[in-house]
Amino acid sequence: METLDDVGDDVIGPRGLIEKQELVRIIIQCLYALGYSKSAACLESESGITCKSPEFELLESLILDGNWGDCIECLHKINDLDDETRASVSFLVLEQCLWECLDCENISLALDMMRKQFSSLKIGAEIVHRLSYELLSLKGLRLGCIDNDSVQDLRKKLLSNLEKVLPPPITLPERRLEHLVEMAISAWVDGCVYHTSSDSVSLYRDHHCDRDQFPTETTQILTNHQHEVWSVQFSNNGEYLASSSRDCKAIIWKVQDDNSVTLRFVLRSHEKPVSFVAWSPDNTMLLTCGNREVLKLWDAETGICRHTFGGDGFVVSCCAWFPDSKRLVCGSSDPKKGIYLWDCEGNEIKAWKGMRMPKVLDIAVTPDGEDLISIFSDKEIRILNLATNAERVISEQHSITSLSVSGDSKYLVVNLNSQEIHLWDVSTKWIKPCKYNGHMQQKYVIRSCFGGLNSMFIASGSEDSKVYIWNRRSSDPLEILSGHLKNVNSVSWNPRRPQMLASASDDNTIRIWGPCRSNRAECDNFTE
Repeated sequence: METLDDVGDDVIGPRGLIEKQELVRIIIQCLYALGYSKSAACLESESGITCKSPEFELLESLILDGNWGDCIECLHKINDLDDETRASVSFLVLEQCLWECLDCENISLALDMMRKQFSSLKIGAEIVHRLSYELLSLKGLRLGCIDNDSVQDLRKKLLSNLEKVLPPPITLPERRLEHLVEMAISAWVDGCVYHTSSDSVSLYRDHHCDRDQFPTETTQILTNHQHEVWSVQFSNNGEYLASSSRDCKAIIWKVQDDNSVTLRFVLRSHEKPVSFVAWSPDNTMLLTCGNREVLKLWDAETGICRHTFGGDGFVVSCCAWFPDSKRLVCGSSDPKKGIYLWDCEGNEIKAWKGMRMPKVLDIAVTPDGEDLISIFSDKEIRILNLATNAERVISEQHSITSLSVSGDSKYLVVNLNSQEIHLWDVSTKWIKPCKYNGHMQQKYVIRSCFGGLNSMFIASGSEDSKVYIWNRRSSDPLEILSGHLKNVNSVSWNPRRPQMLASASDDNTIRIWGPCRSNRAECDNFTE
């Protein structure tokens, strides 16, 4: 049986998986790309391995000398080229040769080339017709006006194009070593189920994020609400937290540098329970949505109510901001009211309503401002492209209670009363969603959220008084956080501090979650 020792120096690495010649060659390519030409040339000389293959070096010499006949013959002699690639490469060479013939006013040679060489390549008729037209009309050509330097530049451009078409090992894919290293880093990150660090991944050691840097322990309990807490949301800059409650109040909290949370304003203008809060993208304003009531706009710096939307029979059920922080949209559970788009002064910009309009249960605008996403009639997700008015529809089999969109505008999650959370792509290219389970939800509105670095985690409340966290790549919970005494209605992940999570519960409290105590000091100074 052959062993690695028998293989000799042809392969390297602990497992004998790396061809030494291939590795040296892509190192040489990398050195040239980084501008270390002398080092690259020295390595070529010492190793006897060149960055360019003998076949390509010969092609390069023939093309730069304009020896087109021998160049075509060389292409025909290269082994392991499929017919399509050989035809594509030959076409690029012949096209350059054709233009040089025309520039030299050698029309007869150009015509002969069209008849004999191009016809044998079996290329598309439309390409041959275009070349024939330009040859016969000489349209746009300034014959004899291309100097020698320009000809050499065009030939070098041809060589660059050939490098992209010819397969390995004749040529190397561009920046091959960088690509391989990036693939290794991506594999590390993808395999790191607790990945929350925004620091660049070092090549000096294998990457791994420990669980002790993840929000798994209660760091603070907020008890200022006198009734069930229904909604909680961090501001986009991570410096504030807002909550709303069945006690008809909303609260703005300040997130301190040490990750502790302190009360800033109590907002008392609602007459009914406050079901939902939404921060403006610029963090200066807060929307509070009364349960079967009105929508209020608050100044986050003063705690003063700036405007009340709705009234006169318009019952607001959900709301969302546009990225410019100048417009907002809200939906109504009354089918006749539909969806309204307002500016911050209360001026109606647009409305989607009518007898055929279903009730709107939840609504969101993607952070890039391109799509308006609505939950209609319990089981339908409608995605409206605001630029084209094109509408895409996703139908669920079970009732949807809430909607959340990822920070990159690519994904959305919906909570279903079937005790599942579904992840869909906003572009609606997926046939089936990614599904997450393990939590409990049958009767009540439970809100989930994206979180962590690049929105790679999904967190949700649950009717069993726990907080559930999933890595998006797995349907089973990564963490189950205990502490609340009743239903957990809403969760929010701090967008600037990936180790910080908030949850709101029917036990009248808000819990702030962070890393375990022994490692908390390391995370207190975390900033993205």
